[in-house]
Order: sequence, then structure tokens, then C-alpha cells
Amino acid sequence: MTAKTLMVMGTSSSAGKSLLTVALCRCFARRGIRVAPFKAQNMSNNAAVCSNGAEIGRSQALQALAAGVPPDSDMNPILLKPEGQTRSQVIVNGRPHDSLEAADYYQRRQKLWPQVTAALDRLRDRYELVVIEGAGSPAELNLAHVEMVNMSVARYCQSPVILVGDIERGGVFAQLLGTLWLLPPEDRRLVRGLLVNKFRGDLALFDSGVEILRERGGVEVLGVLPWIENLRLPEEDAVALSSMPAIGATNPSQLDIAVIHLPHIANFDDFDPLATEPSVNLRYVRSADQLGKPDAILVPGTKNTIGDLQWLRASGIATQIEQSAASGVAVVGICGGYQILGGTIDNPNRLECNSSTASGLGLLEIETTFEAQKQTCQVEMRVTDDTIAPGTLGELLSGYEIHVGRTTSRSPWMNGAAGPDGARSRDGAVWGCYLHGLFHNDRFRSAWLSKLAGRSISDFQISSSEQIQLSLDRLADTFETHVDFERLMEIVFESAHAKDTNYVG
Repeated sequence: MTAKTLMVMGTSSSAGKSLLTVALCRCFARRGIRVAPFKAQNMSNNAAVCSNGAEIGRSQALQALAAGVPPDSDMNPILLKPEGQTRSQVIVNGRPHDSLEAADYYQRRQKLWPQVTAALDRLRDRYELVVIEGAGSPAELNLAHVEMVNMSVARYCQSPVILVGDIERGGVFAQLLGTLWLLPPEDRRLVRGLLVNKFRGDLALFDSGVEILRERGGVEVLGVLPWIENLRLPEEDAVALSSMPAIGATNPSQLDIAVIHLPHIANFDDFDPLATEPSVNLRYVRSADQLGKPDAILVPGTKNTIGDLQWLRASGIATQIEQSAASGVAVVGICGGYQILGGTIDNPNRLECNSSTASGLGLLEIETTFEAQKQTCQVEMRVTDDTIAPGTLGELLSGYEIHVGRTTSRSPWMNGAAGPDGARSRDGAVWGCYLHGLFHNDRFRSAWLSKLAGRSISDFQISSSEQIQLSLDRLADTFETHVDFERLMEIVFESAHAKDTNYVG
């Protein structure tokens, strides 16, 4: 089987490519088509772990969930995880490959491109349709000769392309028409449809705009999609956090929970279930003057633990966390945040930064040593001490681990196949662990919130996983309402998809 393909490209970053790929995967899957997502190269510290321990972008994992298929490293053969301003860890086929400066990475293009095409070929052999997501804009002229995620992929499999413009940021005509006009003829002919995304207000007001785009672009406009409020799906990267509140709750009945927005924050979707709780005001804090007096402080995962620890000290937030803990405020660390709350962090191999050692905040009795071998696995842990979340003793918690540290703890509170994990203070107010996805475990989340509030809290009417499924269907329903999906089906399944075997990228 050689699957059909459909590619989603945007006029810029954050135009909505990832979410529309999610919608397409869901829509095609609901029609009984075996569909899989693909993104040749993703840049994000929000990663997911497949069943075999392979690491891929969180957005591709969500797209796989929408398609009803297991996530696989072939869906995202190259993942770049930023470690600094110009340096990233390069994950190839789900496994760490190297840590490179941007200039060095582009020089590896000839070696990495075959990994991209091989992964796409494997997916096309196993599925009926592959929905391909681009990155940024296909009209980045200075990168056209080295990119391997936009038109290079479309040309390789001769895929029809849907181009998405973001009307919310303004200039949607310049976005869509300018992109079309900048593409060379061989690429422009692959663009088979335009989508206008994130429209607020009466969609009929843009009817004339649809005609202008169709006439001047010479390409069909397949639909105008409205802004969707409160969709409650995991975000792809930390750009989305800029729109999250930083100021404390004004509702005194709500718990005020502050997440520290670290410079290299990773896997912050750990806290999505807290954001949907009516009893919780979840906010992201970027400076010392924003912290205030929350009921709990969460220190998230990070791609640069020691670097972000140094930032915490320089910003004054570290001192505030220490003072808050001393006054009885709950402080929680997940993964890199867990390491930061501990004592010494040894870094003999100079991983992630040049510092060989660092002193953590000393709020937990743990010691961490960075090792060259990265731990990536899906795990189940059983609660062996329910001081943190009373009533959860023996509860089985599911999630995943993704870290380079080995941590010794004097007070582990859960245990799994790989051994014990976690640490807590004597009263359980300060605690942490390596388990990503912890708060997606509904009973544990409610038990911890109830202890925090001093009253019973069971806000959730449905589980976190059910909430995501409902959101996926709501997204697909909206897409099908506002897009000519039957025409889209014709474009996909009546197009010639024979691969040009002479094309080498």
C-alpha cells in the first residue's frame, strides 16, 4: 500500500497548522479511513513518549490520538529540542542523535533527509492516508535550499497542499496571496486549496474576501474557520503560554496555583487538567513581581535544568519559592523541576550546559547526577505513601518519563517496575517526582487539590482522557461545518500521488 497524502502548510508559525492537522486526522478517521499524521521536523520541548520509548513531538502524539492510532517515531522522524538561543538537541527516529548549533544542523541536511523520506515511506506503506504538517512558512526564501519540512516534502510525494492563513493577526490577504506569489511554479501548482483560520465574528462578513482570494490567487478557498473557545487540547509549544494569565485569582473560592514559566520550560501540558478544574486558577509566572501569594507553586520540566536554576536565582524567584515553602505554601516539582527542588546536581558529562555541578533549592532531600543515557519510557507507578494525596494509597498512576538524571531520594512515595520515585517533605507540602502526566490521573489530582483546599474537591465530571476525546470531536465537527470536506476528499483521493523517484530533495 502506498498511502495518499495531504499536506497542511501555514503562512507563518502559529497559523493553526498543528490543530488543523488534528482536525483532519479526526475527520478522516471518523469516515473509516486509516490515517496517520506526519511532520518531518518539529521544534519543541513539549515531547511525548511512544510505547517503545521513542520520543516525538507532543503535537504528533495528539494527532495520532485524533486518528485513533498509536504514536510512532515515523510520524516525527526529526525533533529539535532547544537547549539555548541557537543550540538544540537533535532527536532522530525517536532517539537522541546529537546536540548542534543551528549552522551545524543545516550542514547535516544531506544525512538527515534520507531519514525523513524513509519514515514517510514506511508510514505510506502502513496507512491509507498520511496528513503531513509543515512548519513555519513555505516562503522562507533564505531556507528553501536546506529546508526538509515544507515544499521539499510535498515535492517528494507530490502531495496536494492546503495553505492556511491566520486572519486574527491581520493581513490575511498578504499572507495567503504573498505566499502563493513567492512560491516557484512547480511548488505553486501543488497548492490545491486555501483556508482562512481563527475568524472572530460573523463569517458572512468575509464572503467578499473569499472571492478576492479565489480570483487573485487562482486557488479554491475551501473554508473560513471560526475561532474556537476553550478547546482544551494540549498546546504544541510555549508560545501559547504568553496568552495565559500571570496575575492571581480574584475569586477567593478558587485555589491560586502558579506555574513557574522557566526559559526552557518543557512538557507544560502536565498541568492542563488543573487548568480545567473550576476550583483552580492556574497561571504562569515569568517574573518575581508576578508570584504573589499562591496556594501552590509548580516548578515544571525543563530542557536545561541547571541553566533554568541559575535563572531562578538571578530573577529572585528562587528566593520567593524558598520563603513560600518556609511559610507552608505547597511547592511541587516535576522532572527538571523536581531536580531543582533538591540538593546537589552533578553534571560530569557537561550535558545541557557547561556547568559541572549546581546546588538546588534544598527543599527536598534528593541528589541528582546527570548521565549520558537518556531515560524515555511509558510507566505505571503505585502510590506507596499517600501523605501528598490522602486516600490514594495503592493507586496506580500512569504517565511517562523523559530525563537524563538519576536521582536518589530519602523519601520516595511511589514505586514501579524500574524502582521507587519521588520525594516529599515531612508534612507532604513540598514534593516532586519524574512522572509526566501525573495530574492527568483524576483521583490523584482531586485528592491533592482536596488536601490543598482543606475540603473535598471532585470537580471533574468526566476524566481527562474523555475530555480530550470530546474536544477532538468538537474540533472535527467545527471543521466539517465550515470547510467543504467533500471537495477536500476529492482533492485527496482523485490526485495523482505517484512519487517522483528522481527527486532527491
